[in-house]
Amino acid sequence: MKINAVEVRPGNILEYEGGIWRAVKIQHTQPGKGGAYMQVEMKNLIDGRKNNVRFRSAESLERVRLDTVDFQFLFREGDTLTFMDKQNYEQITLDADILGDAAAFLQDGMDVVMELWEERPISVQLPDTIEALIVEADAVVKGQTASSSYKPAILENGVRVMVPPHIGAGTRIVVDVYEQTYVRRAD
Repeated sequence: MKINAVEVRPGNILEYEGGIWRAVKIQHTQPGKGGAYMQVEMKNLIDGRKNNVRFRSAESLERVRLDTVDFQFLFREGDTLTFMDKQNYEQITLDADILGDAAAFLQDGMDVVMELWEERPISVQLPDTIEALIVEADAVVKGQTASSSYKPAILENGVRVMVPPHIGAGTRIVVDVYEQTYVRRAD
């Protein structure tokens, strides 16, 4: 589907120079001299390269639609992750690099959405938040409870997050997967 360069938004998937790119940041610039242009920071979904490209406003780009399929995470073996298609029960194995830092939050049986381009997995989307157990938390320093200070805590998956002073070890909390931040105490 062709779109004008001024219609590009962050998150759009574009076909550019024979590759598939996700627009990360965009900036519309209208200089005093010359024509307006779009400065687009893009990330290649195949090999992870980043690129800054300047498109003229009237230039047209090919926008790509990715197929989304519901998968279930089965298990991790070293640096490989195994997922199962929830419709036909076929299994697929991917490198943990495709998820980046979010791979630490995968839990057995977790439902994820996989984006496919020409039957090839491009990215895996986890739920925005998950519940996790705190296994270690620093003690509260007396006198700091009046201010809105946070203290470090380590989750069961080894990820370090900052939590309010009243949260201790053994507490279940809700964590934002992509920001790796404390959201609230779990119910």
